[in-house]
Order: sequence, then structure tokens, then C-alpha cells
Amino acid sequence: MRNFLIVLITCAFIWACGQKPAGPTAHSPDAKVYPFRGKVISVDQAKRMATIQHSAIEGYMDAMTMAFPVHADEVWSVLTPGAEVRADLVVDSAAKDPFYLENLVVTPPADTNNPLPVNDKFAQVGQDVPDFSLTNQDGKRISIKDFRGHPLAITFIYARCPLPDYCIRMSTNFSDIANKVMADPAQRDKIRLLSISFDPANDTPEKLRSYGLGYLGKNAKPDFTVWQLAVGKDAEVKKIADFFGLQYETDASDKTKINHSLVTAVIATDGKVRKIFKGNDWTPAELLTELTDAEGR
Repeated sequence: MRNFLIVLITCAFIWACGQKPAGPTAHSPDAKVYPFRGKVISVDQAKRMATIQHSAIEGYMDAMTMAFPVHADEVWSVLTPGAEVRADLVVDSAAKDPFYLENLVVTPPADTNNPLPVNDKFAQVGQDVPDFSLTNQDGKRISIKDFRGHPLAITFIYARCPLPDYCIRMSTNFSDIANKVMADPAQRDKIRLLSISFDPANDTPEKLRSYGLGYLGKNAKPDFTVWQLAVGKDAEVKKIADFFGLQYETDASDKTKINHSLVTAVIATDGKVRKIFKGNDWTPAELLTELTDAEGR
């Protein structure tokens, strides 16, 4: 399953939680590409090199710390020590550099956000989810009624979130589940996932589509049958968030950041709340089990 974020759009870059990354260059026919993940130790922009402590690269090398060429111009303002990197490692003996990183997704160290607690007065299990009207990644209007008959998981995110354990983890978990469900004919027509953005000023449907494609991975089809991302007017999103106990507010010292709690809800096929996960310590396997058990409820 895809473990890394790669957006299928050239010449752009993610520095937070879902903008567009720098696109790939042309490879020779014999080039090999490996998923790459690591932490930046130091950078030399003049030499266009970044020293990164990386995880084991399956089928190529063990975990170690070494310098990698980086060709993209857009990354250097955020490619700083301490940043987390997800990318493609290209090994191409015909290229100027026999190996280099492309499709970089950089998450800066998360030390300036003040997460909020979940409102404990959240909707109780067994209640009907109130109807809503949102616009999904394809510009289509959707409501809770569209998911009747399907076990549904709802979570909340915003694309610029810089916290690896917050929106990034929620979207990674949802995309991992989506890819697994899409590959299973018995589940792909049943299970549904919905990520709702609480940043309508920035998260247009177009941006959410690019954001979602980045998490689904370069080998995934641009298919949002299982996982949808949606946004709506402030008042509409606030109504949904309040129902599930999600709290969020703009950071007073940085208007681009939103301090928020984490809530993920499982909705049964009859539109009633089955379970609510507070926080980020649930796993994709746990959520998928809840969704599978919710079939027919």
C-alpha cells in the first residue's frame, strides 16, 4: 500500500499538509524509483544537496544518513533541519546525478501549534447525523443522505495543517483505507470515507482534489468513489463540527494555522452515529473493522 504522499501535478510544492509538490523530471527507460522517507539533518543549497536520515528503502538500501541531490527550486525555503521528507528516490545511471530525490513533500517541525481538546459534549452514539450540504473535490454538492446504505467514516482536516500527528495522520489513514478498499471488490461498493475541511477560505474543491491525489499515491487511479473530501460555508461546517464535538480556531499569532482537536466518527448505514474516535491513536485497521461491522446496521 502507498506509504508516501506524491501529487500528480508538476512544478508545485507541499510545505504543510496538502499543497502541491515539485513534479518529476524525465527518467531514462532503465531508471528505478523507490518510495523514500526521512528527516533532514542539514542542507547545502549551493550544492543542491540535503543530508537526510532515512528509513530503509525496500529493495535498495538499509536505513542510514547520507546526502541526496535535490533538483527542485521550490523546496529550499522549507527544506530545513528537522523537517520530515517524503519523496521518490530516483536511481538513474543515465542522469547527471545517478540518484536524486523528486516529488518532495516536506513537513516542517511542528512546534508552533496549540492543539485544542475535543469537546466532550459531542454527539452521542445512536443519534442521527444532521443533514448537511457540502461541495466535494469534484465540485459536486453532497449531503449525508448520499451515504445512506453505506457504512461511513467522517473526519476533519485542513490542507495547510503542518502537524504530522494531526491532519497528516488523518489523511494518511483515510487514504490507506481507501486504497485497500478500492482493491477489494467486496468492499469498494460499500464502505465510504469523508474528510471535511474546516478551512473554506483556502481549501477549494480543486485544492482538495490535488490534496487527495497526493495522499492516494502516484500509482493510484484518480478515483474518489470510496474517499471524498469536501468543504462548505463556515456556518455549515461549524454546524457539523459542533455535532461531532470538533473544536477549531484560527491561531492568534499565525492566521494561516488553525488550532483544532481531532474527531473521527463512524456512521452506520441508517445514518446514525455508531462510534466516535477522539484523538489520533486509532489505526486504519481499527477503523476498517468498525466500518465492516457497521454494514447492515
